[in-house]
Amino acid sequence: MTGMTGHDIAAALQRDPGAPVAIRRLVLADFRSYAALDLLVHRQMVIVTGENGSGKTNLLEAISLLSQGRGLRRAELAACARAGGSGGFAISAELETASGMIQFGTGYEPGVGGQPATRRYRVDREPVGSARAFATHLRMVWLTPAMDSLFNGPPGDRRRFLDRLVLAVDAGHGTRVAALERALRQRNRVLEDGPRADRAWLEAIEREVAELAVAVAAARTETVARLGQLIAERRDEASPFPWADVRIEGDVEKLCATYSALEAEDRYRAMLRDNRARDASAGRTLNGPQASDLLVRHGPKNIEAGLCSTGEQKALLTGLVIAHARLVAALSGLAPLILLDEITAHFDSARRLALFETLAEMPAQVWMTGADVTAFAPALDRAQVLRVEPGRVIEG
Repeated sequence: MTGMTGHDIAAALQRDPGAPVAIRRLVLADFRSYAALDLLVHRQMVIVTGENGSGKTNLLEAISLLSQGRGLRRAELAACARAGGSGGFAISAELETASGMIQFGTGYEPGVGGQPATRRYRVDREPVGSARAFATHLRMVWLTPAMDSLFNGPPGDRRRFLDRLVLAVDAGHGTRVAALERALRQRNRVLEDGPRADRAWLEAIEREVAELAVAVAAARTETVARLGQLIAERRDEASPFPWADVRIEGDVEKLCATYSALEAEDRYRAMLRDNRARDASAGRTLNGPQASDLLVRHGPKNIEAGLCSTGEQKALLTGLVIAHARLVAALSGLAPLILLDEITAHFDSARRLALFETLAEMPAQVWMTGADVTAFAPALDRAQVLRVEPGRVIEG
């Protein structure tokens, strides 16, 4: 779907809002607070309630580990294993898809006898190399309380958020980002040698850095452009979730917007060569996608998102995530799972009602958590309601 305009994307969503994918059974073993859980799911909207610390977010985190990356908490895998358990964990989900039922599984096994720890993945009980194999059948987006400070936090948080946006539509993006980070670390180590540095080796590394940097920047730029086009096409000034003006700022992104990929690589490689002394002094590469930033403005007010009130920022971010879910559906043909942790916080009753109505119109399966079940009152008649108590989940 390369080259789709905002109108093309909106038209694609009108024709097909994305094939729904839904978890129908979730099985956990030794994951976080759950020694064992076997949960049957029968609705497209799932509301998970319970006291703080009871394990609501643990359910969403388990689901998020069926996507690429480290899940919605970005935790080390060893930290996800239940205290007092085996030291590992297992997650299995049966998904209802347009092509039938599919079982996904992932797990973590601690190293024994000096052997390294192992992460395993399975599709219909057959081993696969990574969670990238899941992307053929499953896409996912999420919003967590840790993201509430996104607009006021450091650029690194926004880059990670942006890379999650890209990864949901481009399954190869995570591999490229990881490879770029490794290549940059290599360059930094070589620069530490100063005048003794192997120039031929340094030039080879910088060539690899430039190729990966342009690929990463181009993917980010394209995703932000498509998201902006979709938002513009569906803009509603009266919406309780204000539309966002999004753009990416960075040296390599500017090169990608101006030059062909090959010329952008050449120019960035020259930038790396010219700044070797400065980067060696800083101990890191100062120019590149690793220093880019996602800039967001409150569209109707035309002000920086970071200057908005807490409630406005939460509404703006929620609208951005919903727009992204629509973009994922348009580009992949799959309605993504939507995970919304503590979503009703900072929202008044009008915004909560608007949120539930918006989500109900989408074909996606939605999982929402919150401590107060009454905050979900307008959605209770259309949702499966789960109450979490330490180590177990009760329906009703």
